[in-house]
Amino acid sequence: MFPLTEENKHVAQMLLSSGTCPRCIFRFCGVDLHAPYKRPSKELLNDLQKFLETEKDELILEVPNPPLKKIRLQEDGTDNLSGNGQEGISATEDESIASDPSNSSVCNVCLGILQEFCEKEFIAKVCQKVEASGFEFTSVVLSVSFPPQLSVREHAAWLMVKQEMGKRNLSLGRNDAVQLKEAYKWITHPLFSEGLGVPVDGKSLFEVSVVFAHPETDEDCRFLGEVCPDCFKPAKNKQSVFTRMAVLKALNKIKEEDFLTQFPCPPDSPKTVCTVLEMECTHGAVFVAGRYNKYSRNLPQTPWIIDGERKMESSVEELISDHLLAVFKAESFNFSSSGREDVDVRTLGNGRPFAVELLNPHRVRFTSQEVKELQQKINKASDKIQVRDLQLVTREAIGYMKEGEEGKTKTYSALIWTNKAIQKNDIGFLNDLKDLKIDQKTPLRVLHRRPLAVRTRAIHSMETHYLDEHHFRLFLKTQAGTYIKEFVHGDFGRTKPNIGSLMNVTADILELDVESVDVDWPPALDD
Repeated sequence: MFPLTEENKHVAQMLLSSGTCPRCIFRFCGVDLHAPYKRPSKELLNDLQKFLETEKDELILEVPNPPLKKIRLQEDGTDNLSGNGQEGISATEDESIASDPSNSSVCNVCLGILQEFCEKEFIAKVCQKVEASGFEFTSVVLSVSFPPQLSVREHAAWLMVKQEMGKRNLSLGRNDAVQLKEAYKWITHPLFSEGLGVPVDGKSLFEVSVVFAHPETDEDCRFLGEVCPDCFKPAKNKQSVFTRMAVLKALNKIKEEDFLTQFPCPPDSPKTVCTVLEMECTHGAVFVAGRYNKYSRNLPQTPWIIDGERKMESSVEELISDHLLAVFKAESFNFSSSGREDVDVRTLGNGRPFAVELLNPHRVRFTSQEVKELQQKINKASDKIQVRDLQLVTREAIGYMKEGEEGKTKTYSALIWTNKAIQKNDIGFLNDLKDLKIDQKTPLRVLHRRPLAVRTRAIHSMETHYLDEHHFRLFLKTQAGTYIKEFVHGDFGRTKPNIGSLMNVTADILELDVESVDVDWPPALDD
């Protein structure tokens, strides 16, 4: 059933005569049914012409513009990721991504967007590019960016229709016309879903972004820059001041009478059709978590680079993340953990919780067995670290690791040296100290990267093992965030009290191990 009524006839004929496509005519006639928009352009035009036939069974149309031009796209350069890590496609003259328009004219409102750019042939070519991008996905979200002057042309068409309907005592609010993006979505989403074999879902992590451009943007928008100059501010990363948001801001500001004197209503037919400036495929980040043990006293947690010079060959971060980066085929990563140990400190016991954010991954689906094999691969590659409980987690779950950093406890084992000879009974009193409060001024060794402050921390318990006259081993359970080395040697009095002041000796720490990090995350897995 044809969606227009006799009430729409005059407006529809006026729009068609001015060079407006059938789908845009539907929009300005308030047709909000999806089905009519999904029909092929040629069928819609034929049916519309029949609907508008005059008594002489003919409709005279002015078609001053040239035929719709063919748009061609090809991969930009090589198959590798472009500079921003996204799959780029640029307009060229090699591989066609649009079908032959068969001499149809370019719509004076949508600039061809609702003509060939939402037909099956165009969507099929885009789907081929998506499939060739190498991404793994189970759903997709389609993002489109239209040329800014579309808002200007829609405003002009709306004013014209509004005036004509006013002559018939009818009204047309700005929200009564169907938005271009809505109509485009109604038409293309089912085609994308069918072409890619997955649902179109607005919450999908996999996004296909299509950016349309038009050579007449500046020409169509120039008058707005003259009438509303304060709406258009030059931006470093923008080639033109006429952005979509700036144009909308100016259209909301300009008076209708001023607009009508500056821009033709109905809008003139464009000289050319839109082009596809770029198409990008991106996948939202995925997160991998686990716990790591560090067995080396010569390995930093993150790359140790000072003044551009690397100080250590590798790091915990790299020994773990390099494997994940390769397997997930990700562009880059961010590594985080529940606290950190110094380069000369080992992490034993159940290890330290960590998480890796993998950015723009091409592969995202893994079985539990594949993740287990990945963990084994990491562990076999180095004897300096071991990973356990490796698993995929959500972004929200990362918060549990961070929440536990300050509130949880950590257990350490330290080898202590004293300048004075000691006996077993000289250290026994430390075993009786419970929940000892200490004040720690930011240590000198981290003052270059941490703000100067005094932090109160708790030493929950201590246990001593006497070794000889100058050495004993100290086991401590402390509040997270306690600087253990400074608690032993005092950091020139910046930590009070400290082991040295409590024993009335000069004490220093020779070795330090993290025995446990009491953050119950991520969930333990069966081996």
